[in-house]
Amino acid sequence: MDCIFCKIANKELPAVISYEDPDVVVFDDLHPRAPIHKLIIPRKHISTLNDLAESDKPLAGHLMYTAQRLAKELGIAEDGYRVVMNCNAGAGQAVFHIHLHLLGGRAMTWPPG
Repeated sequence: MDCIFCKIANKELPAVISYEDPDVVVFDDLHPRAPIHKLIIPRKHISTLNDLAESDKPLAGHLMYTAQRLAKELGIAEDGYRVVMNCNAGAGQAVFHIHLHLLGGRAMTWPPG
């Protein structure tokens, strides 16, 4: 498989990893949209949200829990943060391995920009 996120999770490509456990890896986004911009990925390759299986529900919950826990650890939980997941190219998904964007450290506007 030629997935850049799988290669990061397997430590075949470098990244600034800030958290990892048996199921997820968290690293800095190369093109941050906020002072804090982390990517939270599962180690398991799942291309898009549309490909999530019922058996993946615990993993999906773990991704969200990891985002919440990191927001607290990074000191952005109280002021507010954004968690984003894009699904398919039309929504802005550029890497086809599901991932959450955790953004914070500044006021977030709507629509995002």
